[in-house]
Amino acid sequence: MVSRPNTNKQRQKRHKRVRAVISGTAQRPRLNVFRSLHHIYAQIIDDTAHRTLAAASSQDKAVEGPGSNKATAREVGKLLAARAKEKEITEVVFDRGGYLYHGRVKELADGAREGGLKF
Repeated sequence: MVSRPNTNKQRQKRHKRVRAVISGTAQRPRLNVFRSLHHIYAQIIDDTAHRTLAAASSQDKAVEGPGSNKATAREVGKLLAARAKEKEITEVVFDRGGYLYHGRVKELADGAREGGLKF
């Protein structure tokens, strides 16, 4: 019997490696992405104060449509950028969470850039 590799465990290892290097500060917080099968979530985090400064997900009432497609991911990115702009956050460090920079993760990043975030 062929055993299937645990892809989530591999992703968590990649994420842990990246987090050893990337950290969010008050001047430049970290934009973290989590992607599930049905939804996508993003947070802007200040790691020095251990605070979430802004968050958005495909489950928010402001976001329409199914949570598992690229158009919704782009909307989530724009919504997060708008919420960050309210708190006067313009620059962030992008943390893709161990996922490939492709598909929904890339669309979320592009939507955040469209909304005015720089990274």
